[in-house]
Amino acid sequence: MSDDLIYSDATKLAELIRKKEVSPVEVVQAHLDRIDAVDPKVNAIVTLAADALKSAKLAEKAVLAGDELGPLHGVPFTAKDSIDTAGVLTQRGSPIFKGRLPDRDATSVARLKKAGGILLAKTNLPEFSYWIESDNLLSGRSNNPWDLERTPGGSSGGESAAIAAGMSPLGLGTDLAISVRGPAAQTGITSMKATHGRVPMTGIWPRAPRRFWHVGPMARSVRDVALAFSQLAGSDGEDAFATSTVQFDAGVGRAPYRQLRVGWMVGPGFGPVDSEVAATVKVAAEALKDLGLSVEEVRIPALERDFALEVFNRLHVMEMKPAFAEATAGRKPDELYNMAKTMLGLPDTTMKDYIEAEQAAERLRDGYAEYFRKYDALITHVLPIPAHKHGVEEFVIDGKKVDATYLQGATVPLNVTGLPGVAMRFGTSKEGLPINVQIVGSWLAESTILHVASLLEKVSPVQGLRPNL
Repeated sequence: MSDDLIYSDATKLAELIRKKEVSPVEVVQAHLDRIDAVDPKVNAIVTLAADALKSAKLAEKAVLAGDELGPLHGVPFTAKDSIDTAGVLTQRGSPIFKGRLPDRDATSVARLKKAGGILLAKTNLPEFSYWIESDNLLSGRSNNPWDLERTPGGSSGGESAAIAAGMSPLGLGTDLAISVRGPAAQTGITSMKATHGRVPMTGIWPRAPRRFWHVGPMARSVRDVALAFSQLAGSDGEDAFATSTVQFDAGVGRAPYRQLRVGWMVGPGFGPVDSEVAATVKVAAEALKDLGLSVEEVRIPALERDFALEVFNRLHVMEMKPAFAEATAGRKPDELYNMAKTMLGLPDTTMKDYIEAEQAAERLRDGYAEYFRKYDALITHVLPIPAHKHGVEEFVIDGKKVDATYLQGATVPLNVTGLPGVAMRFGTSKEGLPINVQIVGSWLAESTILHVASLLEKVSPVQGLRPNL
């Protein structure tokens, strides 16, 4: 029964609990046992919520009493350790914040709790949530459940590893350029970066540059991501970017009122892409065509004119360095890991370059707006390669040598423009590693891309695959 529980999705667990077929205590205990069994190898969990079982017992009483239950009642969830949790350590992957104990939940955590979710644990991340690997001086390096010699990604790598390994059915990550979708791709789970501002960033650090940061759900099924997003979205009166009042319906399986139009591409505009990854995107596009959607290969000229990764780099360094400088002021060098030192050492963007980058970002938004006048969704890769080995800083992809920042080539355009994107597995590499695709939609069109993702999930050739731990 425990094996069934740890690999049931959150939606199924909530259903079993409502029907009294399983107790919240059993569910939480099964996941705690799984953490004990496999986390010493994976190192995804940094702090357990001490009151998780107590909360599960209270949830069990509510079920037995016939109380009204939330959509996630009794279901455990985890949260990246940059997201504040009341009474549970939130140390941001840095000795600078060692022992930090928030007195208030982040809005996203509070909303999952209000839906009945039970905070189980906090998960690992790179220092200050800033890198494509989850490694730091405080809690060490997280490993990929599919191959412990490889990374589960960053910056939400501990979260992705925990979910892929069955330690958690549902989690919260944050995304500046890649950090929810990239880790999902490296571990073969599902995640979504919604339209910027749909989910408040209140209670999450760092916030600079605020217009690029997102918080989003991570899970093993599309319906779980949709369910979590339906609880997370909406203004909280504190995050000024979170002003959307557009309602979201968690029902992702409904047929559209007309034939959906979908484009697919792997470049140009994203940088080099591995042939196995490109082939997976094409297979996903063909699967949608077989399902009756209108699908064709496309190009987006704006992405070819302005390389989004370069635009992002010119903008975010100017805005993020002051936040890093403030957090590290007066600290000893041995309290800082690689990325804080790297960020602080980068040259400032000139005002001329900054203004030009702002104009380029506007052109990118206009380019996507033009695309979405004709199409409902876009299918791309998430990462140009499957999960890589730890510590690699240069890659040869499709015959071209690139640095590690190029792994963000297909994800960062959505942060620069604020567009929503879903990452989900649809393939496997020759080495047995997950390959995900990314479904992109227009602003506030999360229901569309979740619907497309749900269609792909039903015909996925990788359904039910689990890492062997």
